[in-house]
Amino acid sequence: MSVIRPPEDVAVVDTHEGKQSLLKRLGNTQSVWILGVLVVIVVFFSVAAGGKFLSASNFSLISQNVAVWAVLGVGMTFVIITSGIDLSVGSVLILAGMVGGKTMEALSGGDASKAGWGVIAVGLVVAVVTGTIWGLINGALVALAKLPPLIVTLGTMGASLATAYLLNGGSDLRTVPTALTQTLGYGTSFGVVPNLVIVAVVITVIGAWLLRTTKFGRYTFAVGSNAEGARRVGIGVTAHLLKVYTLTGFLAGIAGFLSLAYYNSTTISGHTTDNLNAIAAVVMGGTSLFGGVGTILGTVIGVFIPAVLRKGFNIIHVQDFWQMFIVSWVLIAAVWFDQQRRRRRNSR
Repeated sequence: MSVIRPPEDVAVVDTHEGKQSLLKRLGNTQSVWILGVLVVIVVFFSVAAGGKFLSASNFSLISQNVAVWAVLGVGMTFVIITSGIDLSVGSVLILAGMVGGKTMEALSGGDASKAGWGVIAVGLVVAVVTGTIWGLINGALVALAKLPPLIVTLGTMGASLATAYLLNGGSDLRTVPTALTQTLGYGTSFGVVPNLVIVAVVITVIGAWLLRTTKFGRYTFAVGSNAEGARRVGIGVTAHLLKVYTLTGFLAGIAGFLSLAYYNSTTISGHTTDNLNAIAAVVMGGTSLFGGVGTILGTVIGVFIPAVLRKGFNIIHVQDFWQMFIVSWVLIAAVWFDQQRRRRRNSR
């Protein structure tokens, strides 16, 4: 019988875990290493750009920019830990925002800008349901039809994006409720904290709790570590994969609604690489592409690295193509580090 070997980074609950210090638990993950990289980047731009980079407004803007990526990253973390991939999240985000926006527009008689909170609530539900349905489709094709996740999500990426275009004649939806934009998109709480960031933080905290402390999280690691071994000890691998991909679609639906509130439009062209950004953040945060290893904390840190790099480079006037070059090599370095760590672990 195959034995499921708990990876060194996973949250396997034991009787001594409660006695360990937080620092020690974090030290068992790549989160400490990637956090150190983020700190070095911040220090570099603080010196190079001075007060322009260290301002509270700059960090608030960065946080708002990464909020949507963070929500996508939570779902992507679960998928990649199971040794899968989801290339469709960016397109599902667009479709969910489009369907939610079109629903609010229809309920408002063609002018969604004056819609009230009842209409906004319906738009939210429709957007989330749309994302969930597409996630369920992905899960069914991967878990039940046994098709490769790469091919499945590549196909649904194109299908969901095409559907979004068809719904509005190939153009962006630009009528979004003013109340939604002012409250969720640009509104703040406690004086300075953007509401968009608060929502993203709540979702990431729930995701971290789900991954680290629940049976659902333990099954996710088990499936990614050894799917056949997990099946032999009684874990319903097929059902669990279905749930993981559905969860990812659910979060993409939420992200689509958040994007609609923040950009006051579906901004289709602005989300074409969101899937790659989410994958890059998860990998840079220490989640292994081979499955079985990962943390939500690492993903959150990984989300900030490309965002901080791009913002810092903009401030010190580095051209866009150099930004793409450097961020790409940071991702390659993260994957190389992951492979080296995996080889060291397997050689023990």
